Parts: sequence; C-alpha cells; structure tokens
Amino acid sequence: MPDLLETGQQWLADQLKTHASRSVIYVRGGEQVAVRATIGRTLLKLDDGYGGVRMEWTDRDFLIPAADLMLAGSPATPQRGDRIRETSGSQTFVFEVMAPGKEPPWRWSDPFRKMLRIHTKHTATEGL
Repeated sequence: MPDLLETGQQWLADQLKTHASRSVIYVRGGEQVAVRATIGRTLLKLDDGYGGVRMEWTDRDFLIPAADLMLAGSPATPQRGDRIRETSGSQTFVFEVMAPGKEPPWRWSDPFRKMLRIHTKHTATEGL
C-alpha cells in the first residue's frame, strides 16, 4: 500500500500532466508515441577537466510520466539519440535526448519513480 508521500507524488504528477503539459512525440528509430510532457530545464554541474566545475543549462527538459513512455507496446526508458518533437503553431522543434559531459540523459524526477526528467538539446526546427 502506498504511503501518503507516494500518493501525494502521484497526485502532483497527475496535476502536472493535466494542467501544465503539452503534447509531444517521443521517437526512437521507427517507433513513436504521443505523450504529455511538462517543460523544464536543469542546471548541471560539470567537471571542467582541470579540477574545477562549470555550470551548464540543458536546452530543454521534458518531464514525462514513466507509465506513459511505451514503445512497441513495452515500457521504455530514454536513451541517448532518441528524439522529442514539439509542435508550436506551424513549427516543429526537434530535440535530441542527451546531456553534456558524462551526465546521464535522464533522471527520475521524484523519489517514487513516477516521472522521468529527460535532458535534451535542440537540434532542428522544421516548418520555418
């Protein structure tokens, strides 16, 4: 039985999906799925290779309910090189799943693994 915090996290994930998300297309090879994603960004602390740290923002993060990311009928986790297509008006923005340096391309956004935080880089704009 889920505890109160897990129940609250699921409620919050549902509210984000319902009230603070937009439809995007998640693509891996020939597979794709339409999902609702909340938009965000992450400030990453990266090793500069000289013993210091540099800070870098991701271009865009997509927060997607883990249960919604299904490819070929099976649950999926993000992989480097996958693409997310976001349409706004007559333009479609294409983002590639990746993160700078040795950072992972995605993280769990909550302690109960309800929401994926997928780091991306803008790679193309279609319909200019």
